[in-house]
Amino acid sequence: MKTDIEIAQEAKMLPIRQVAEVLEIQEEELDYYGKYKAKLTDELWERVKDRPDGKLILVTAINPTPAGEGKTTTTVGLGQAFGKLGKKAVIALREPSLGPCFGIKGGAAGGGYAQVVPMEELNLHFTGDFHAITSANNLLAAMLDNHIKQGNALRIDTKQIVWKRCLDMNDRVLRNIVVGLGRGADGVTREDHFIISVASEIMAILCLAENMKDLKERLGRIIVAYNYEGQPVTARELNAVGAMAALLKDAIRPNLIQTVENTPALVHGGPFANIAHGCNSVRATKTGLKLADYVITEAGFGADLGAEKFMDIKCRMAGLKPDAVVLVATVRALKYNGGAAKEELAQENLDALQKGIANLEKHIENVQKFHVPCVVTLNRFVSDTEAELEFVRDFCQKRGCDFALSEVWEKGGEGGIALARKVLETLETKESHFAPLYSEKEPIRNKIETIAREIYGAGEVSYSPAAAQAIDRLEKLGYGNTPVCMAKNQYSLSDDPKKLGRPQGFPITIREVYVSAGAGFVVAITGTVMTMPGLPLHPAAERIDVNEDGVITGLF
Repeated sequence: MKTDIEIAQEAKMLPIRQVAEVLEIQEEELDYYGKYKAKLTDELWERVKDRPDGKLILVTAINPTPAGEGKTTTTVGLGQAFGKLGKKAVIALREPSLGPCFGIKGGAAGGGYAQVVPMEELNLHFTGDFHAITSANNLLAAMLDNHIKQGNALRIDTKQIVWKRCLDMNDRVLRNIVVGLGRGADGVTREDHFIISVASEIMAILCLAENMKDLKERLGRIIVAYNYEGQPVTARELNAVGAMAALLKDAIRPNLIQTVENTPALVHGGPFANIAHGCNSVRATKTGLKLADYVITEAGFGADLGAEKFMDIKCRMAGLKPDAVVLVATVRALKYNGGAAKEELAQENLDALQKGIANLEKHIENVQKFHVPCVVTLNRFVSDTEAELEFVRDFCQKRGCDFALSEVWEKGGEGGIALARKVLETLETKESHFAPLYSEKEPIRNKIETIAREIYGAGEVSYSPAAAQAIDRLEKLGYGNTPVCMAKNQYSLSDDPKKLGRPQGFPITIREVYVSAGAGFVVAITGTVMTMPGLPLHPAAERIDVNEDGVITGLF
């Protein structure tokens, strides 16, 4: 059996100019990054911005398990299937982060015969967007520390600095550090921290900004610290906005690549959904809606994280309205949620499936709370039995969900035709009445508790003293009327990754609360979720190599 990277390297890619022609993009509206990648120019948006929008389809999933769900693979395969049916469709994905590529999760190009290519370039440096974000983030950190060293005219309290440095790599030893050691000329000694680049507020800003003017306004609102009077100090006050925007001037433009079947794919931005809002850029999604009849996009991790944030943050801010949701599951993952051991998932086990399907049931209910039609798809494995498939099909149909099998990993677009037809049927027969879960004008605690109880199924919500104090402070400063971005582990509906299936009435703890004023939301961190991941015992980096001909192996 061929590996994902072998399949990707054997794909017959078209010059990106020919892929662009499918969407009627003119050559002068492309900035080339080699033969197979390009950025879209601002002139393209100006030409198409008054066109009517196509249909917006969100692909989400149950909570991830070691058994795999295949959300990105399904997104890519569904786009390829639309092409097989003669439909004008474009895929809108996030860019992969280097940290997980070299860690445990791997890349984000899809899998099997449902991948975007060039896979190696996408999973590594791509068009440099993440490097630009990292540089802009750390420029702001450098200017902050320099301001303090050069006299601290803004009276910044070094005990209340909230802006962290970032790195696009899993490196746990950088979570808590001390900077400024050495001579007086080396800066002010203080405690500092690193986060992974995808958790940077600049990543969120890039993905939510409509244009350069909006980007600069958002950058200016970033809170870097508080002064001795307890008032926020912003990036605008540090005179950092212009230089940061200069670093991001190309990164803000969407990237165009293709799938292994040459379907157009817009891949832009990459915030994680367990610690950020988990969606690709507003610019890419809106551009896709003007260029194609159907835009198929994804949101990170399960529907409790990515889909909730897609609806409550991205759609609310950008004025988007999803027309349908595809909810991805696998029989194997459902059996895992039902208590089956990982090494026994290939065996038929209707008891475990019956217990574990409660996780899927909760995600169906969550999607329905946003009043958007839902299609459940099973990413089929060869070990799935007819009895197991029929059980899931019957379960979904009894809950008002359309259902289709997907075999895109093995068969590419051809394996997604049944799903594509079911999605088209849903779009034609069921109307979306999308509405966010809560009003952004509600108090911060109300919004946190609405998400915790309605989406996660929690009972009591408690706050650490620091989190409670932060909420009171933010509301007094006028930051209460924003959406809430919940940072939570992805493996469970609860804040405990070991509670699989559908836990109910569990307590949930809000450990930390802060505002991302530029992005426009308040972040609430639950449990022990980290904004700088670490590497596992045997990181994927140990298996990645490149030969003398420049061929990379080991990526997945």
